[in-house]
Amino acid sequence: MSRPAKPETILVVTATERLSPTMIRVSFRSEDLSAFSSSLFTDRYVKLVFPQKDDDPVVRTYTALNPSVADGTLDIDFVVHGTEGYAGPWAAAAKPGDTLAARGPGGAYSPAPEADWHLIAGDETALPAIRAALAALPADARGYAVIDIPAPGHEQPLDHPDGVEVTWLVTGGHTHHAAEDAEGHEQPLVTAIRDLKWLDGRVHAFVHGEAAVTMHGIRPYLLKERGVPKADVSISGYWRRGRTEETFRDWKRELAEAESA
Repeated sequence: MSRPAKPETILVVTATERLSPTMIRVSFRSEDLSAFSSSLFTDRYVKLVFPQKDDDPVVRTYTALNPSVADGTLDIDFVVHGTEGYAGPWAAAAKPGDTLAARGPGGAYSPAPEADWHLIAGDETALPAIRAALAALPADARGYAVIDIPAPGHEQPLDHPDGVEVTWLVTGGHTHHAAEDAEGHEQPLVTAIRDLKWLDGRVHAFVHGEAAVTMHGIRPYLLKERGVPKADVSISGYWRRGRTEETFRDWKRELAEAESA
């Protein structure tokens, strides 16, 4: 028996904007964004369906920013690395009137206002969700945001409380004294988070990005070494070095099965 088709929202491109050398914002409108009426998560995401001429559609997951049910508008920020992948090249070529189907939204995190401080971190793929999380923090919030970018000039303006220290971690070149993963790839984001002064009180953490960095590097540090309760941590991989989204889903499932065994 086939699964019922998930409801889709048709998005129509209204404008594009280059936010950094490797990020493009695409603005959309829709006749019906009612699916977002109860979406309060700052990591809210949609699954975008990219039609292919001769193959099954390709589905990719992206953070939905600034959804307005009343106006029927939302933005999606795409990381673009030349002709690599499906979504990036589509965004680079997008013109007003182009359409995409979106499934969702989903989501699981928004900053806990009762937390004593916040730790928000990730790479460029997590930057849209980081942007939304920082904007949702109360004015008196304290903590850190650490964002891994590939080169100088990739920084972007971010609204954030004065008490949240924002660090742009430039890692495009080789770094020294950085942690490494099992394959020998440097993990400067892990090192940067370990080097932060640990603040007093309850922390609420959001850490997303490359899976080996988040799941094997930062997750054990927060949960085991620092003893942060799982309920106070939103941590996951948005992508995995050397894998497509399809094979990455397999890797995530295998990891979950191994941890529950």
